Amino acid sequence: MTTLTRVIPNCYRDSLSLMQLSARVSETAGVDAAAVVMATDGNRELLRDAGLFAGEADAGANDMLVVIRGEDTRVLEAAFAGLAEELNRAAPASRRAERGEAILPRSLAMGLRRAPANLALISVPGEYAAAEAFKALRLGLHVMLFSAGVSEADEVALKEHAGANGLLVMGPDCGTAIINGVPLGFANVVRRGDIGCVGASGTGLQEVTTLVHRYGGGVSQVIGTGGRDLSRTVGGLATLQALDALAEDPATRVIVLVSKPPDPEVAASILERTGRAGKPVVVNFLGATADTGPAPGLVLARTLEEAARRAVALSQGIPPPPDAASGDSMDGIPREDRVPDGAPRANGERFIRGLYSGGTLAAEAAMIMGEALDTVYSNTSASRSLDDIWKSQGHTVVDLGDARLTRGRPHPMIDPGLRNERILREAADPAVAVILLDVVLGYGAHDDPAGALAPVIRQARKETKSAARRLLFVASVCGTPEDPQNASRQERSLEKAGVTLGRSNAEAVRIALELARGG
Repeated sequence: MTTLTRVIPNCYRDSLSLMQLSARVSETAGVDAAAVVMATDGNRELLRDAGLFAGEADAGANDMLVVIRGEDTRVLEAAFAGLAEELNRAAPASRRAERGEAILPRSLAMGLRRAPANLALISVPGEYAAAEAFKALRLGLHVMLFSAGVSEADEVALKEHAGANGLLVMGPDCGTAIINGVPLGFANVVRRGDIGCVGASGTGLQEVTTLVHRYGGGVSQVIGTGGRDLSRTVGGLATLQALDALAEDPATRVIVLVSKPPDPEVAASILERTGRAGKPVVVNFLGATADTGPAPGLVLARTLEEAARRAVALSQGIPPPPDAASGDSMDGIPREDRVPDGAPRANGERFIRGLYSGGTLAAEAAMIMGEALDTVYSNTSASRSLDDIWKSQGHTVVDLGDARLTRGRPHPMIDPGLRNERILREAADPAVAVILLDVVLGYGAHDDPAGALAPVIRQARKETKSAARRLLFVASVCGTPEDPQNASRQERSLEKAGVTLGRSNAEAVRIALELARGG
């Protein structure tokens, strides 16, 4: 195996762009792995941990570091040349200045002088993110802090400073928001409406908003808070601000709050605040049971699907429907694929393996499976921990976006390579009956995730069929027909590959449980 390392001086791109560049290089035939990062000390350390970077490079934090691994040096050189050509399509500022064109702003203040704004989206390496966020706040800007790697102390200081000055900090590690109809980060194209959403989880917000769209509703604002906001240390500072803002917003009629289980004391303060909103508030603390009795206007939801259904009903002025799990998720499933209780499949196939790109969707899957099965292993907090995150055992749900799995490579919502490899490994296990998947669409995601999955699914089904096995695939698509990838087209592509589709992640899990029942 050969590794090519190159430095592109004074070439900055934000973290989302870098992940997309890494994914495109990784998809080059003959490339085993690729990483395109800013050459900060933290990123170098991540590459070393991933086994992609063993030496030193004469580069600083403003330089781009490219590492490509494969068998053939010529292939690696060609892959780098393609990357360099893509980067060169946008002429550097110095060349634009020579042609008399305007130079891109080199600071937030310079940018504000060019074009007035009230929000800054910050996506720089974590060690610099807090300083840039403070600069934005001092300029009177709200902040969406996409960057991860910000300390809890800095997060609290940022949010307290923002709150004292009538500003909001979304993040750090805030991946999803839709402000005044503008999608930010990983977000979907959804209908405008009167449902305001607050979430400490990116794919949780994506699932709820796309289901609201599917059920005929629309959203007013979608406010991400960052995954640590409901921790004891941070205390729900951004969540409380967002709830108050939506309570005062005349365009918002119903509020939805989505989060993984928060700290109990923080949860109590959040639930108390919902009672003063003056509007219905649908709360989904995923996997948590609320000891506090419902406050006036508070509607509890067990799943993301249920949260969306109930929000749309309240928006339309009708009573919230019962839990969607009471319906028949097996409509349209071939009878030969159904397994009655106590009847094992041929060759002992019985396990479900969930391979997820979305962390909250993985946690929801593990929660639902855990209510129906004796033991579910996962790297989410919703179930028993895996002995080895790289190896499944029994019924397993894996969040493939876990930082331990993505060191030195893009997030699986951008780069399907890690999941495709894992699909073939799981398919080779004769005890596996069902492979469960999520397909997340929207801005920032892979431009054709179903197209990248379909050949691998066909290969796995062909190999298991030749071994007299019947491996089944179940998936749900988190997206809308208006997304760049077109949810309808993605669903058709998966169905042609032999995948059974759920209309939501929760329904896909229920289908997988029915198909694998009897193990």
